[in-house]
Amino acid sequence: MQKWTKTITSPVRIAFLVFDDFSNLCMANCLEPLRAANAVTHHHMFDWRILTLDGSPARTSSGIQIVPHGELRSMTSCDYLFVHASYGHTGHDTRPTRQALRAAAARAVTVIGLDAGPWLLASSGLLRGRRATVHWDMLTAFSERFLDVEVVRARYLRDGPVMTCAGALSALDMVLDLVSAHLGEAARLDVEDQFIKDPPRTDGTGPGDPLVSRALDLMRDHVERPLSLPALAHRLSCQPRTLDRHFRRSLGAPPGTVYRHLRLSTARKMLEGTGLGVAEIALRCGYESPAALARAVRDRFGATPSALRKRTL
Repeated sequence: MQKWTKTITSPVRIAFLVFDDFSNLCMANCLEPLRAANAVTHHHMFDWRILTLDGSPARTSSGIQIVPHGELRSMTSCDYLFVHASYGHTGHDTRPTRQALRAAAARAVTVIGLDAGPWLLASSGLLRGRRATVHWDMLTAFSERFLDVEVVRARYLRDGPVMTCAGALSALDMVLDLVSAHLGEAARLDVEDQFIKDPPRTDGTGPGDPLVSRALDLMRDHVERPLSLPALAHRLSCQPRTLDRHFRRSLGAPPGTVYRHLRLSTARKMLEGTGLGVAEIALRCGYESPAALARAVRDRFGATPSALRKRTL
């Protein structure tokens, strides 16, 4: 079961190695959740650099030129090394590339192959004896080429220090799971709200919990006048204890904790993004008084409503 909140003391260090004709949608689905996690927590939780083999600009599959932060050999130790290739991956599969990947993998805690990136990882010997996936258009060719890899049709997989991801939409799910692993489900839920995305999947690969999804929709629709747990369960045609069990299994917290988090996240957005007074925001977020909201905000965010507002001025 995922923890609802977690604390990290230093940024998670990430390196993105990109090859020409990589998918910018896949890249965006990795970077934007990390950016959003930094934004919603107001802390620099994730730090990343974009690299190419030789430090030269790379071109995306849609023709956009990307200027990297540096070359791969300048990469210091990191928590995650994302290897991102898409179209024309066989042209990148050279002896120098394989040597560079093996050297870089030794400086990373976890190596992640995106889209066609697993092909380069397998060719470099980094997937030998492991389970892996790749973009599904390449599954047959991949399995025929790399007999020492157990090929699985999956959105993404982890096997020891290596992860493989099938493509752009899978990348979003994978990175959201990384946000949850490092910051907890509360941060993940806030990031998902930035993308209007369904709640977390219960196992990282399957469909989300329908009961939790419907409950979250009801909670968001009733921020101003919060529903009691029995009333919420009644609308969902289930027992309160059933709802509690589903929330704890899927989100790592009871419904009341999640509900308060959603209301306070809404209050913070209003404090930081509108000119509404604290009394009006308290009313819109279901608090009986400005003082009650102020106490809740201070307990949750460690700052007064006025201090949160000043952050955006």
